[in-house]
Amino acid sequence: MDIEFNLKQIRAKIEESARKANRDPDEIRLIAVTKYVSAEQINQALACGITDIAESRVQNALTKLPLIQTGITKHFIGTLQTNKVKPVIENFDLIHSVDRMSLVEELAKQADKLGKRVSFLIQLNISGEATKHGLDPDELPGFIDNLTHYSNLEPCGLMTMAPLEADPEAVRPVFRKLKELFDKYAQRADILPKWRFLSMGMSQDYQIAIEEGSNMVRIGTAIFNSHK
Repeated sequence: MDIEFNLKQIRAKIEESARKANRDPDEIRLIAVTKYVSAEQINQALACGITDIAESRVQNALTKLPLIQTGITKHFIGTLQTNKVKPVIENFDLIHSVDRMSLVEELAKQADKLGKRVSFLIQLNISGEATKHGLDPDELPGFIDNLTHYSNLEPCGLMTMAPLEADPEAVRPVFRKLKELFDKYAQRADILPKWRFLSMGMSQDYQIAIEEGSNMVRIGTAIFNSHK
């Protein structure tokens, strides 16, 4: 495992894709997905300049977070059960996987108890795969309208997971659709003042995602050579 080498390769590809799309590479946040790696490996990545990490399993994350350096941004990217909302709010800075009103209600309830504002992304199932979590795009308008009733919640953008395809080009339409929706709701700045994050792209397809407008890529395997 050579985390430093892997990160150099990834950053070069991020820059290449950004330039291809006439974008500034500095606009794109590289989030290291650390759910399968140890605290020691996380600290190695942080020593190489990683500033954002992502976890998807609450209990596993809580054992590692005290062992890593402070001053980083922590993302929760897994399916969030309502009974895990409190520790997630307490330990993470941005939730990527809000996809139902029952979860919104629990987030608002716990945020009120903790005296916090909760920043999150709305997860959409663009591909329509039964195995994927997320709102159907047709549900998004009503969902966003309902969010305006919660003053302690801050919807900051959209997230999706593309299908796993042998040819990354096959997922380009998924990313393009999410970018179109993101831009559409960015016009509602009076309602969504924090709307700024488009989280799409993983190890196998992040270059395509960047070309289509992603400003957050979630990369684990390509950094840590983890194949679990």
